[in-house]
Formats: sequence, C-alpha cells, structure tokens
Amino acid sequence: MPSLGEIAKKQHIKYFLVSFLDLFGTMRAKIVPATAIDAVAKSGAGFAGFATWFDMTPADPDILAIPDPESLIVLPWKPEVAWVAADLIMEGEEVAQNPRQVLKRVTATAAKEGYELKSGVECEYFMITPDGNAISDAADRQSKPCYDQQALMRRYDVIAEICDAMITIGWKPYQNDHEDANGQFEMNWEYDTALRTADRHAFFKYMVKSVAEKHGLRATFMPKPFIHLTGSGCHMHASLWSTKGQKNLFHDPKGDLGLSQTAYHFIGGIMHCATALCAITNPTVNSYKRINAPVTLSGATWAPNTITYSGNNRTHMIRIPEPGRFELRLADGAANPYLLQAAVLVAGLDGIRNKRDPGKRHDINMYTEGHKAKGARQLPLNLLDALRALEKSSVLEAGLGKEFLLPYLKLKHEDWNNYCRSLTEWERQTTLDC
Repeated sequence: MPSLGEIAKKQHIKYFLVSFLDLFGTMRAKIVPATAIDAVAKSGAGFAGFATWFDMTPADPDILAIPDPESLIVLPWKPEVAWVAADLIMEGEEVAQNPRQVLKRVTATAAKEGYELKSGVECEYFMITPDGNAISDAADRQSKPCYDQQALMRRYDVIAEICDAMITIGWKPYQNDHEDANGQFEMNWEYDTALRTADRHAFFKYMVKSVAEKHGLRATFMPKPFIHLTGSGCHMHASLWSTKGQKNLFHDPKGDLGLSQTAYHFIGGIMHCATALCAITNPTVNSYKRINAPVTLSGATWAPNTITYSGNNRTHMIRIPEPGRFELRLADGAANPYLLQAAVLVAGLDGIRNKRDPGKRHDINMYTEGHKAKGARQLPLNLLDALRALEKSSVLEAGLGKEFLLPYLKLKHEDWNNYCRSLTEWERQTTLDC
C-alpha cells in the first residue's frame, strides 16, 4: 500500500485529521500537514491523555496516535483534507483503553475461532437550532411525521449533500428518511466488517455535524433531546461469517425464521449479557430516558424496555427481519461506535461457546402486551444500574479486558456522580414545599 504522503500527492491532500475516539466517544484529532504525514505515520501524533476522556493523569507520558491508512477518507465537502483513524501507543505499548484497539483485539479473538462479524448501523439524529433548544424546522409539527415527504424535502439540501458524500467515498448508501420524531432523520449505507463499520460510524457522526453546520443548523445524536418525542437509536444489524470461505453462519433456510442454531446461540449470548451491555450500548444518563420512556407524541417510543426477541416486530430488543441476520434495537446515538461492535461480539461469542438458549420467541406487541412475556427481564432503569451490572459481568470483563473495563467504569461512575450533584427544575418544582 502506498504511504500516506504518496496518497496525499496523488489526491492533492494538504492536511490530515489524525483522529481517535476516547472512552466517551468524543472525537479527538490533530491537523497534520501532508508534508509531515509520513513522519507522523511512523512516530505518531502526540496527545496528553489526561486532556481527553481516558483514565490518565497529567503525569502520564504522551499517547501517540498512529494513523491507519486503511481507514483514510477524503472529506467530500473539503477535499484538501483527509480523515484517518488512529491506533494509540504509550511508551511502545498499546493503549488498552482505546476503543478502536479494544475492537481490534476482540475481532482478532473471533478470527482465531473462525468467525468474522459483519454489521450495519442505522444512525438516527435530530437537526436542531444552533442553540439546541428546538428542532430546526418549525413547520415539522405532525404527530406522526415518520416518512413525511414535505419535511424530508425541506431538508433536501443537507440530506443530499451527506448522501452524495457517502456515494463519493464508496459507502453505497441506499435510503434516507424522516424518522418518527419531528426534526429526526436516518440515513443507511451498506454493511461491512465490524471495524470498517465502526470507522464509518465514527466518521458519519462527524460528517453529519459538519454538513449541518455548513447549512446553519446543528445535528445531534443525543439519545433523547426532547422528552415528548421519540429518541434516537442506533440499531445494529449483525451476521457472523466464516473466515474460511466467507459463509454467512447465521443463515439456515431450514432454521426458524431462516436463522441457524449458531445465530440463536449468539442471540442468547446477547440476552444473557443485556443488562451489562446497556452500560456500553446506552452509555449516558440521558440514554435511559429513551429505553424506559413513556408513550411519545407519535404513539410509540420504538425503543425496547425488556430483554426479548421476536420476528419482524419492532417492539422487542432483538428483531429478526429476514433470514441470515438480526437487528439489535438497544443501542442509542451516544454509543461509542467501536465499543458497540466489540461488546456485541463478545456477548455473542460467549453465547456460541456456551450454547446459550435465547428462550421462547415472543411475537406480541411488547408495548401493550408485555405482561404476557412471563419471566422476561427488564432493562436497567438508569445508568447506575447498568454500570453495576457491567461490574458483575465476567463475560464482558474477560472479553473486553480489565485494562479497558476498569477505566471505563471509573469514568462512567464519575459521570453518574456529576449528574447526581446537579439540581433539576423538576426537583425544585416538586420539593420546595416539603
């Protein structure tokens, strides 16, 4: 493969965004001139880890970001700049906390067992006013705005620019729609290997925000920015493939709903770990206002609150829309793209190894008949409950590694404690007269 410097000359790139995501999913970067990129590719771009959301101190050495040429994306809206995902080292050793490297370790373990996860993500987001107080389209007022053509076309300039960008960089996008909440949209592109999907998921969020800003708007992937509207999910479609022969191991034309026993064991693993998974798939205080929400303006939250699976039924945590794959509807827009893929793969592989039974499939409407799903476990009601479940999960600890998990839990507990130290208007209104 040519060096980044050679690529820069051929494609007239002036600058590189050498980028990584920290534990909270915040994208960090340095702008590196093309004249220096080969040196940076060899030695790394230096960052102070304590200045990001990693569990580090000001006394720690620099973390060095080594760009991965395989991840390179030229910014379609600024073609003299290229984005490249980085892996991190500190004093010659991998930074075990780095989410991208967590995923790479997990996929390497899967490969040794003959498995490769392929996945796609459906990223929902809101286009809001720059101050964040309202949706950006005052005319978008329907109680059921999903697929509303008028509202979709009023944002055509933004949607088309993002979709054109995805076509340009080879993602094969195939549909864009107005989602269930006012001001909410979703854009879909073709599935790929877990690492490539995670890299693209990370870049997609950056791209959507950047293009929205170009148009005087603001895009947010916050799980529940408006309490009366449907929240933003990040639905993940998954299939497991053999590294030998590239066969979809989830597909079985004779299996129930076209899924193999391997697929059902994978699903069983996810269900076994579901409460702990929430600490990663739903990583913010705000996340639990989406998965445990009351009925929204449209009449449904479209988010799960119970650990169940079904066929083509969107009221469950896991949906099987067609043979050969399933959809995990748990994650939200705040999920770290790399940790989402890694945690699901860890849980699923454990399910296969231990032949975990997902139990009975439920085909009921969980929003109105959930009481009929006898024995179905509830999802956590808040971030603290999810963190406590993650602390107890030997499966996720072994699969993700203590070197990642302990720092993650530490920073997320601090996040919860900071939330608990805040005083809300609701508390004042309901408690002042005590």
